[in-house]
Amino acid sequence: MDTILIFGANGQVGFELLRTAWMPGLAPVGLTRADGDVTDPRAVAAAMAAHRPVLVVNASAYTAVDRAESEPDAAFAVNRDGPAHLAQACAAAGVPLIHISTDYVFDGTSKATPWREDDPVAPQGVYAASKLAGEEAVRSAQPDHVILRTAWVFGAHGHNFVKTMLRLARERDELRVVADQHGCPTPAAAIAATIAVIAQARLGGAGWTPGTFHYAGAPATTWHGFADRIVERAAARIGRRPRVTAITTAEFPTPARRPANSVLDTARLGRAYGVAPADWMAGLDRMLDGILGETQGEDAKA
Repeated sequence: MDTILIFGANGQVGFELLRTAWMPGLAPVGLTRADGDVTDPRAVAAAMAAHRPVLVVNASAYTAVDRAESEPDAAFAVNRDGPAHLAQACAAAGVPLIHISTDYVFDGTSKATPWREDDPVAPQGVYAASKLAGEEAVRSAQPDHVILRTAWVFGAHGHNFVKTMLRLARERDELRVVADQHGCPTPAAAIAATIAVIAQARLGGAGWTPGTFHYAGAPATTWHGFADRIVERAAARIGRRPRVTAITTAEFPTPARRPANSVLDTARLGRAYGVAPADWMAGLDRMLDGILGETQGEDAKA
């Protein structure tokens, strides 16, 4: 069996990558920070030598957007230096790299239509700048790559907006949620399945197209719309349905600026790999079916 080596296996997408369906002959191996710290080039080199992968997926990331404003060194170590170490190691070994990035590389305000891959980037804040620097490091070191930008990720594993809303729905009679930021919720499982399709194209000879692509759920919504759907679908099972009140970004200030428009145009990925946007509502229902029996314990960690 050939190895797909996954760095960041304890994150939302990394967890799903270990559970997704890969083409016959491929076996995913997941590394957490403890056994594959991307910020340490020696650890990366050791992992590559030990597992001899045919493809590497970088699902590791520093994702604490607000905390990054006060921890820039930590954010850049994971989001810039980590991809650089992986890209250099992959290039030396002749191994392709799939790297996950974010909608935050755009300013979120300079256009009202969905963002295309060739739109000008203009990160706002430390997290966004560190993720863009990671993209640039990958492009510089390893031409044999796919960078997959995504947004508003949610899944059964890890911390995310869905779990936060479920916890608050149990505790409060009203949820005040921003309604002037637009984006595309994306199931982590769908991202993992998309990466498996891209990997198969590279390893199975089905037409590998390197470069940068966007992948996200559909249809576009707002954080308020997303929250309202979560509360609506969970109400019967948690036994209550708090009000979900729309507020503006100005009414909910945060250390890091959030994009007003995070909607990603996924047409290029569809043309290259035949992948359609995920139905995030169906993905949400599957997630709720899977976790509501464990919601109390999971929300305590959110």
